[in-house]
Amino acid sequence: MTTYSSWFSTLTTVPQPHPWQVELAHDAVCRDRLIRIPTGFGKTLGVLLAWLYHRVERPDSAWPLRLVWCLPMRVLVEQTEAEARRILGDLAWDGQGDHAGKVGVHLLMGGSDAGDWHLHPEHPAILIGTQDMLLSRALNRGYASGSRARWPIDFGLLNQDCLWVMDEVQLMDVGLATSAQLQAFRADDQSAGKSLRPCRTWWMSATMQPDWLGKSPETSPRMEELLRDRMAIPAAERIGSLWTGVRKPATLEPFKDVKAIAQRVASLHAQHRQDGITLVVMNTVDRAVEVAVQLRAKAAAADIRLIHSRFRPAERQAWAEFLKRDACGPGTDRIIVATQVVEAGVDISARVLVTELAPWPNLVQRFGRTARWAAGEATIVIADLALKKTAPYEADALQAAREAVSHVPDVAPLHLEAFEEQHADLLPGLYPYEPKHLLLRRELDDLFDTTPDLSGADVDISRFIRSGDERDVQVFWADIAAETEPSSDLVATRDVLCPVPFLKAADWLCGDDKRPTLVKGMRAWVWDWLDGRWRRCERRDCWPGQTILVAAACGGYVPDVGWSPGSPDAAPSPYGQIPEKADPDRKQDDETLSAYAWRTIATHGCDVAAETQRIGAALEPALSALLHLAGRWHDAGKAHPAFQNSITGRTALGRPERQDLAKAPKNVWLHGRALYPTREGRRPGFRHELASTLALFAVLRRHDPDHPALLGPWRELLEKAGRTAPAEPAATTPPNPLEQEILALSADDFDLLAFLVCSHHGKVRLTWHACPADQAAADQRLRIRGVRDQECLPRLPLVDAHGGIHELPESILDLAPAAAGLDPRFGRGWTERVLDLLQRHGPFRLAWLEACLRAADIRASRIQTVDPRAGLTP
Repeated sequence: MTTYSSWFSTLTTVPQPHPWQVELAHDAVCRDRLIRIPTGFGKTLGVLLAWLYHRVERPDSAWPLRLVWCLPMRVLVEQTEAEARRILGDLAWDGQGDHAGKVGVHLLMGGSDAGDWHLHPEHPAILIGTQDMLLSRALNRGYASGSRARWPIDFGLLNQDCLWVMDEVQLMDVGLATSAQLQAFRADDQSAGKSLRPCRTWWMSATMQPDWLGKSPETSPRMEELLRDRMAIPAAERIGSLWTGVRKPATLEPFKDVKAIAQRVASLHAQHRQDGITLVVMNTVDRAVEVAVQLRAKAAAADIRLIHSRFRPAERQAWAEFLKRDACGPGTDRIIVATQVVEAGVDISARVLVTELAPWPNLVQRFGRTARWAAGEATIVIADLALKKTAPYEADALQAAREAVSHVPDVAPLHLEAFEEQHADLLPGLYPYEPKHLLLRRELDDLFDTTPDLSGADVDISRFIRSGDERDVQVFWADIAAETEPSSDLVATRDVLCPVPFLKAADWLCGDDKRPTLVKGMRAWVWDWLDGRWRRCERRDCWPGQTILVAAACGGYVPDVGWSPGSPDAAPSPYGQIPEKADPDRKQDDETLSAYAWRTIATHGCDVAAETQRIGAALEPALSALLHLAGRWHDAGKAHPAFQNSITGRTALGRPERQDLAKAPKNVWLHGRALYPTREGRRPGFRHELASTLALFAVLRRHDPDHPALLGPWRELLEKAGRTAPAEPAATTPPNPLEQEILALSADDFDLLAFLVCSHHGKVRLTWHACPADQAAADQRLRIRGVRDQECLPRLPLVDAHGGIHELPESILDLAPAAAGLDPRFGRGWTERVLDLLQRHGPFRLAWLEACLRAADIRASRIQTVDPRAGLTP
């Protein structure tokens, strides 16, 4: 059998793995871990290959199926993706074709096409993103991930069967505490038997401190186990050129202003320009830009490059070239001016480093960008800038760093490790960590509900992602002619999105006088999910994770400077913004997922049921059978006239003369505001999955009103309260085998089935509310999501568990379960049922089952073969 060390060497250019990498990979059990490894000792390779070895090479099904790599900054995401793809080579899949023996590599970032990873939860995948994008998805409020309809899929798949790697945790602020709380909640659910597949977390950093995670009642009991298994390099193993062959003398020097810093940089670079690059790291974007401007005047001959977080990916693509090893070596005559984006993960080795004084963890990371690749020497100057305000850092943290520098004249890894071991009394001041907000279990459970409030807003989770004001909106510029509005087809791709602090974006767009609307001359829009169009942006729309479209003529971006709110020049927008694939979750009324070959509801239901079996092959039999039933039933509501009337072309376009179609070619569909016509008028906001769910209730009402899922447990209580419902007329025919499947369910299983059917598009879930179009309807009858109370769902054929076709009788769609409390005909209301499911299954398992059915539905929708049951042709 191939040893890990020899396997490691075949995939890398490294002759032998470091001992700590071997130790990590030889751990037969995947468990939560703290990993404290100095910069330059292969953390990325060690973690990636340990997971790949167990999950793919062996393969060990006990290890999680997905590797979720969470990083504090976008530039680190792109580098980690490149490393993963390089290692995997031809073994990477992009969502298409055969996935056997392969691993998907996907970016989860604003505007990026992450591929179809969510459609293949049974296959290994590596998911890479920033803490903003990943943690928000893990909290069921995915920033820049499309509409709220997509949130539950990511939530379910990121909290089951995943190994989370929290990389460079010293930069994650409150996000570190949130990751620890989430892992504690997952562990609690696993202990209670609510987890289908385990989730684990590895917290990793060169400066990882033992007590960072023990800040809450949920995480502190786990610290003894985490500390016992902590991964680090002991003193006896600190040998070799990266330990003993590196010199990094550092001096702390005072500076009165940024201009003086630029002068010092120019002088140092002139002395060492032939020895390697000069790196300058400033604490704010504004100061980095100012230093770059000064250097372009003082060191005009040098190649000056500016790097910070307020650039678009389109411009950042050039960074990869000038950050390569062969582009950063001796003789390149280059000065790189940057912010914190280079602190971690950026594989550069500077000969000269001039860094603004920063908290000790930040300085240690910056020191790691020098003399990195082999034995050598670097010159380091720590600039103590005279400032009245120390933002973005606390004054106490800067003072602690000043004191530490006085103890360490050489900041090479060997001396840094020795310093921290000899001055344990200084560590609390050097590594303070008091997160301002701790995610509570109650708050996590509340986030399961993705319904917006009456104003259309959502629960603000930004306090669990990052502290302070450095939480971003995503801005993109497009050429929008004056006096016109953007096309509803305009969509931002990843290349054009620029992260901007949300409070600064609000002041840029609406003025710093806190006015609620756009300033004169500014033209900006946000996407309206209900209306499916771009609407004018207001100050209240500038919240973290929002995507904002700005007319290019309004300025605000300079290609070699980044986001520039003071720039009046038109922002260049040479990139296409219309993706090839439509997003069915992007608006309320959309039938993109139904625009495929002609297929009946019964056939499509059978296809979905088969896909659920492929996805959930390892599920316990009861859940597997329930998913199969949900797949066969989920689209019953498409027999509603509002859906069937949206498919036109009865003769010219070959529409079959039947009213049980689930799929039809793209060219026969009505679109947008023409969708869902009926004799009584259009039904905007119509959701067929709500009709499917109400048809399930109708089966029980028709054949067994005292079923445990209806009045069984409640009839006596309701009778005592004087709330007896009038007797129902008995069914004229016995239940067919399909109805018998429903009647045979326990109350718990019926509720789970109903929830999966109702939620399979993510648009109707925990609560049933009338949408604005329902409230504006002319008739007075109760209407919810386009379904009118007491109307009939026509009879239609469906498939039973053995493949037999049975006609479901006409069903009365009764909206009584939407009400709170006990109903004398239906028992518990809908929200109470779902809350009980949450209590029994936990949010992670419930959302995972929801995601599995959604994936099966989309996969089955793409089938383009002839429908054998109806004789239809594609």
